[in-house]
Amino acid sequence: MKIVVFGANGKTGLQIVKQALEKGHEVIGFIRTPGSLMIDHPNLKITVGNLNEKLKLRDAISGADACISALGGQSITKRSDDFTNGIDSVINTMEKEGVSRLIYLSSIGAGESRLIMPQPGRFIIADLLLRVPLADHSDNEKRIANSKLRWTIVRPGGLTESTLLTDVNFGTEKIMLKGSPKISRTNVAAFILKQLEDDTFINKSVWLYE
Repeated sequence: MKIVVFGANGKTGLQIVKQALEKGHEVIGFIRTPGSLMIDHPNLKITVGNLNEKLKLRDAISGADACISALGGQSITKRSDDFTNGIDSVINTMEKEGVSRLIYLSSIGAGESRLIMPQPGRFIIADLLLRVPLADHSDNEKRIANSKLRWTIVRPGGLTESTLLTDVNFGTEKIMLKGSPKISRTNVAAFILKQLEDDTFINKSVWLYE
Protein backbone atom coordinates (compact mmCIF):
# COMPACT_ATOMS: atom_id res chain seq x y z
CA MET A 1 0.00 0.00 0.00
CA LYS A 2 1.23 3.50 -0.81
CA ILE A 3 0.85 5.86 2.15
CA VAL A 4 1.53 9.56 2.56
CA VAL A 5 2.48 10.52 6.13
CA PHE A 6 2.22 14.21 6.97
CA GLY A 7 4.35 15.20 9.95
CA ALA A 8 6.54 12.17 9.31
CA ASN A 9 9.44 13.66 11.27
CA GLY A 10 7.47 14.19 14.50
CA LYS A 11 7.69 11.75 17.39
CA THR A 12 4.49 9.90 16.49
CA GLY A 13 4.91 10.39 12.75
CA LEU A 14 8.31 8.73 12.97
CA GLN A 15 6.76 5.68 14.64
CA ILE A 16 4.12 5.52 11.89
CA VAL A 17 6.80 5.64 9.18
CA LYS A 18 8.98 2.99 10.83
CA GLN A 19 6.12 0.57 11.42
CA ALA A 20 4.67 1.14 7.95
CA LEU A 21 8.02 0.30 6.35
CA GLU A 22 8.33 -2.80 8.53
CA LYS A 23 4.94 -3.92 7.21
CA GLY A 24 6.14 -3.51 3.62
CA HIS A 25 4.22 -0.37 2.75
CA GLU A 26 5.54 2.25 0.38
CA VAL A 27 5.77 5.50 2.34
CA ILE A 28 5.98 9.12 1.27
CA GLY A 29 7.13 11.21 4.24
CA PHE A 30 5.95 14.80 3.84
CA ILE A 31 8.09 17.10 5.99
CA ARG A 32 8.77 20.82 6.21
CA THR A 33 12.42 20.82 7.28
CA PRO A 34 15.12 19.20 5.09
CA GLY A 35 17.12 16.50 6.87
CA SER A 36 14.64 16.11 9.73
CA LEU A 37 13.63 12.56 8.79
CA MET A 38 16.77 10.47 9.17
CA ILE A 39 15.64 7.15 7.71
CA ASP A 40 17.19 5.47 4.70
CA HIS A 41 14.91 2.83 3.19
CA PRO A 42 14.17 1.78 -0.41
CA ASN A 43 10.41 2.08 0.20
CA LEU A 44 10.64 5.59 1.65
CA LYS A 45 10.42 8.76 -0.40
CA ILE A 46 10.81 12.09 1.36
CA THR A 47 9.02 15.20 0.12
CA VAL A 48 10.07 18.53 1.62
CA GLY A 49 7.46 21.24 1.39
CA ASN A 50 4.73 23.26 3.06
CA LEU A 51 1.05 22.46 3.02
CA ASN A 52 0.34 25.55 0.95
CA GLU A 53 2.51 24.29 -1.93
CA LYS A 54 -0.18 22.81 -4.12
CA LEU A 55 2.13 21.17 -6.67
CA LYS A 56 4.14 19.37 -3.99
CA LEU A 57 0.96 18.23 -2.29
CA ARG A 58 -0.44 16.93 -5.55
CA ASP A 59 2.78 15.10 -6.43
CA ALA A 60 2.87 13.45 -2.99
CA ILE A 61 -0.81 12.49 -2.86
CA SER A 62 -1.43 11.49 -6.48
CA GLY A 63 -1.57 7.70 -6.78
CA ALA A 64 -1.55 7.07 -3.03
CA ASP A 65 -3.88 4.62 -1.32
CA ALA A 66 -4.19 6.62 1.90
CA CYS A 67 -2.96 9.67 3.78
CA ILE A 68 -2.14 9.88 7.47
CA SER A 69 -1.82 13.17 9.33
CA ALA A 70 0.41 13.23 12.41
CA LEU A 71 0.59 17.01 12.26
CA GLY A 72 0.17 19.46 15.10
CA GLY A 73 0.39 23.17 15.70
CA GLN A 74 3.70 24.76 16.66
CA SER A 75 2.50 26.55 19.80
CA ILE A 76 0.40 25.88 22.89
CA THR A 77 -0.45 29.58 23.22
CA LYS A 78 -1.20 30.72 19.66
CA ARG A 79 -3.65 29.28 17.14
CA SER A 80 -1.99 27.86 14.02
CA ASP A 81 -3.59 29.02 10.78
CA ASP A 82 -0.89 27.17 8.83
CA PHE A 83 -2.02 23.93 10.48
CA THR A 84 -5.76 24.35 9.99
CA ASN A 85 -5.51 25.84 6.49
CA GLY A 86 -2.98 23.11 5.67
CA ILE A 87 -5.50 20.40 6.49
CA ASP A 88 -7.93 22.10 4.12
CA SER A 89 -5.26 21.90 1.41
CA VAL A 90 -4.71 18.20 2.10
CA ILE A 91 -8.45 17.50 1.96
CA ASN A 92 -8.94 19.46 -1.27
CA THR A 93 -5.98 17.76 -2.95
CA MET A 94 -7.12 14.31 -1.88
CA GLU A 95 -10.60 14.93 -3.26
CA LYS A 96 -9.21 16.22 -6.56
CA GLU A 97 -6.79 13.30 -6.90
CA GLY A 98 -9.37 10.66 -5.98
CA VAL A 99 -7.56 9.53 -2.82
CA SER A 100 -10.32 8.97 -0.29
CA ARG A 101 -8.78 7.41 2.83
CA LEU A 102 -7.57 9.81 5.53
CA ILE A 103 -6.55 8.97 9.09
CA TYR A 104 -6.10 12.01 11.31
CA LEU A 105 -4.24 11.97 14.62
CA SER A 106 -6.05 14.22 17.07
CA SER A 107 -6.31 13.95 20.87
CA ILE A 108 -8.72 13.14 23.66
CA GLY A 109 -10.12 16.54 24.59
CA ALA A 110 -10.77 17.64 21.01
CA GLY A 111 -14.32 18.02 19.78
CA GLU A 112 -16.99 16.26 21.81
CA SER A 113 -14.37 14.01 23.43
CA ARG A 114 -13.74 16.85 25.86
CA LEU A 115 -16.90 15.68 27.64
CA ILE A 116 -15.51 12.20 28.39
CA MET A 117 -12.59 13.65 30.36
CA PRO A 118 -13.04 13.59 34.14
CA GLN A 119 -12.77 16.67 36.30
CA PRO A 120 -10.53 18.34 37.34
CA GLY A 121 -8.42 17.06 34.41
CA ARG A 122 -10.89 18.40 31.86
CA PHE A 123 -10.56 21.90 33.26
CA ILE A 124 -6.80 21.80 33.79
CA ILE A 125 -5.86 20.14 30.49
CA ALA A 126 -8.62 20.85 27.97
CA ASP A 127 -9.68 24.29 29.20
CA LEU A 128 -6.30 25.65 30.30
CA LEU A 129 -3.02 23.92 29.41
CA LEU A 130 -3.92 22.52 25.97
CA ARG A 131 -6.84 24.78 25.09
CA VAL A 132 -5.16 26.21 21.97
CA PRO A 133 -3.83 23.00 20.33
CA LEU A 134 -7.11 21.24 21.11
CA ALA A 135 -9.00 24.09 19.45
CA ASP A 136 -6.86 23.59 16.33
CA HIS A 137 -7.62 19.87 16.34
CA SER A 138 -11.33 20.52 16.89
CA ASP A 139 -11.44 22.85 13.88
CA ASN A 140 -9.62 20.30 11.74
CA GLU A 141 -11.95 17.52 12.86
CA LYS A 142 -14.93 19.58 11.66
CA ARG A 143 -13.27 20.22 8.30
CA ILE A 144 -12.52 16.53 7.86
CA ALA A 145 -16.03 15.44 8.91
CA ASN A 146 -17.52 17.82 6.32
CA SER A 147 -15.35 16.42 3.53
CA LYS A 148 -16.14 13.69 1.01
CA LEU A 149 -13.32 11.51 2.31
CA ARG A 150 -13.41 8.14 4.06
CA TRP A 151 -11.90 9.44 7.28
CA THR A 152 -11.03 8.17 10.72
CA ILE A 153 -10.12 10.51 13.56
CA VAL A 154 -7.92 8.92 16.24
CA ARG A 155 -7.97 10.56 19.67
CA PRO A 156 -5.31 9.12 21.97
CA GLY A 157 -4.74 9.97 25.61
CA GLY A 158 -1.51 11.53 26.81
CA LEU A 159 1.39 10.29 24.69
CA THR A 160 4.33 8.41 26.23
CA GLU A 161 7.64 7.19 24.85
CA SER A 162 7.33 3.47 25.65
CA THR A 163 8.40 1.23 22.76
CA LEU A 164 6.34 -1.79 23.86
CA LEU A 165 3.38 -2.93 21.78
CA THR A 166 0.50 -3.73 24.13
CA ASP A 167 -3.26 -4.18 24.01
CA VAL A 168 -5.16 -0.91 24.02
CA ASN A 169 -8.65 0.28 24.89
CA PHE A 170 -10.58 1.98 22.11
CA GLY A 171 -14.08 2.84 21.10
CA THR A 172 -16.52 5.44 19.85
CA GLU A 173 -19.15 5.37 22.58
CA LYS A 174 -19.58 8.21 25.06
CA ILE A 175 -17.95 6.95 28.24
CA MET A 176 -16.48 8.71 31.26
CA LEU A 177 -12.75 8.15 31.46
CA LYS A 178 -10.98 7.76 34.79
CA GLY A 179 -7.77 9.44 35.88
CA SER A 180 -5.34 10.62 33.20
CA PRO A 181 -5.44 8.07 30.34
CA LYS A 182 -2.15 7.64 28.51
CA ILE A 183 -0.82 5.63 25.60
CA SER A 184 2.53 5.14 23.91
CA ARG A 185 3.27 6.61 20.51
CA THR A 186 4.22 3.06 19.47
CA ASN A 187 0.72 1.80 20.21
CA VAL A 188 -0.90 4.82 18.56
CA ALA A 189 1.09 4.22 15.37
CA ALA A 190 0.17 0.52 15.36
CA PHE A 191 -3.53 1.34 15.81
CA ILE A 192 -3.46 3.92 13.02
CA LEU A 193 -1.84 1.50 10.58
CA LYS A 194 -4.43 -1.19 11.40
CA GLN A 195 -7.14 1.21 10.23
CA LEU A 196 -5.74 1.08 6.70
CA GLU A 197 -7.15 -2.42 6.32
CA ASP A 198 -10.22 -2.13 8.56
CA ASP A 199 -13.44 -0.25 7.74
CA THR A 200 -14.87 -0.44 11.27
CA PHE A 201 -14.19 3.19 12.05
CA ILE A 202 -14.82 4.78 8.67
CA ASN A 203 -16.25 8.28 9.25
CA LYS A 204 -15.93 7.87 13.02
CA SER A 205 -13.84 9.36 15.82
CA VAL A 206 -12.13 6.85 18.11
CA TRP A 207 -10.74 7.37 21.61
CA LEU A 208 -7.65 5.38 22.47
CA TYR A 209 -5.68 4.64 25.65
CA GLU A 210 -3.75 1.86 27.40
